[in-house]
Amino acid sequence: MISRLRAFLGRLGHNRDGVSAVEFALIAPVMVLLYLGMVEISMALSADRKVTNAASALADLVAQDDVITDDEMVDILNAGAAIIAPFDAAAFGVRISSVSMSLVGDVEVDWSDASGMTPRAAGSAPGMPQGVMSPGRSVIWVEVTYAYEAPFREITGDFDIAEEFFLRPRQSLSVARD
Repeated sequence: MISRLRAFLGRLGHNRDGVSAVEFALIAPVMVLLYLGMVEISMALSADRKVTNAASALADLVAQDDVITDDEMVDILNAGAAIIAPFDAAAFGVRISSVSMSLVGDVEVDWSDASGMTPRAAGSAPGMPQGVMSPGRSVIWVEVTYAYEAPFREITGDFDIAEEFFLRPRQSLSVARD
């Protein structure tokens, strides 16, 4: 009986049938996770690029004009949702503000409009990065946020993407709001 068991174990130890299947079973989960991780990273980078493009384009649209009407502002805010496509526009928020600096250096919001965010109060004093403002001038300040929902939440989880863009008006010292 013991000799038969030794013979069986000896044959089993030299048998190579199914080794590839066992190796595949060990490697496949790791390879699938790597693939899903790469898909997740590429989608998150694509969303980040869309947010950056939206902030830049919206600031550019406003800075090209000298007076923005209500209808133009609605179109500009809707353009942001079109730029972010194919990502969910419901998770997209944009705030467009005109901020000016007086000749004595006081900074205040002239006007602000938003979609998916709260507009800034006119006359409020926002904190601006150093070097953006100059006395007697204004800038268009666009803030964009996107609540990214990861398709494979277990890998990266959900997170927010935010971008700010500052652009000086092109046709006048400030862009008026009509």
